[in-house]
Amino acid sequence: MSDEYAAEREGEGERANLAVTELLAKLAERTNELQGVQAELAERTNDLQRLQAEFSNYKKRVERDRQVVKETAVAGALSELLPVLDDIGRAREHGELEGGFRQVGEAFEAVVAKLGLARFGAAGEIFDPNLHEALMSTTSPDVDEVTVAVLFRPGYRIGERVVRAAQVQVAEPGPAPEAEPAPEPAAKPKPAAPAARAAKGTAAAATEDKPADTPVDVDDDDDSGL
Repeated sequence: MSDEYAAEREGEGERANLAVTELLAKLAERTNELQGVQAELAERTNDLQRLQAEFSNYKKRVERDRQVVKETAVAGALSELLPVLDDIGRAREHGELEGGFRQVGEAFEAVVAKLGLARFGAAGEIFDPNLHEALMSTTSPDVDEVTVAVLFRPGYRIGERVVRAAQVQVAEPGPAPEAEPAPEPAAKPKPAAPAARAAKGTAAAATEDKPADTPVDVDDDDDSGL
């Protein structure tokens, strides 16, 4: 009985080992499948994240293009109104922006400002060729770099888009320009000498006193003997 029991137990152990081996093999197989699924999930997650990033960039690009189109359209419309703003500004500088015209002018400026039109340009600003158009140049010991000295006409922009550059006179570092000498007055004619004036007066008087039809004396004596 002991041998049979031992053999039976041995057989059961072998079957148990076989079962464990099969179970471990299936577990390893399932683990491999799970790892494959996890790798595929990670790949799909990366694809989704890439698509989300591309869609986000697309939305930003569309919004940026839309803003550019809007600014271009507004800039094209408002550029035709800049002369009106210039007239309002000149009227304000000369104290002529009064009464109803003042209210209309201020309302007009408020409307264009609401549309995004901003004025720029003033004496003391650092010269920027992207914003300023230099019409004249001078030198000044009071500046360390090229600076706006005089504003001839203001500039306008919408956002980062320059609708019109400001026309200015710039001052560059250097000694103050020398003042040009004033032109000398024209020399006055010198008065005539007293003797010359007297002689001229006598000749004129003699000419006036002598009649125009006074006969000329002719010598009738003929010394030729004829």
